[in-house]
Amino acid sequence: MAEGTIKRLTDKGFGFIDTGTNQDMFFHSSNVETVSYDELHEGQKVSYVEGHGPKGPRAEQVTPV
Repeated sequence: MAEGTIKRLTDKGFGFIDTGTNQDMFFHSSNVETVSYDELHEGQKVSYVEGHGPKGPRAEQVTPV
């Protein structure tokens, strides 16, 4: 699993993870595991699996570290 830091969360149920590269990783609230989307906060470390959605790369199985 890859690790990163939550860069931005929206009130529409999605966010972006800073992966440490020039490319941020999109994730949807339905891909958050072990906690609810509302329990996440910007700056929090998370682990995730890189997946592919209809609009390109996305993080799946997002869990706090």
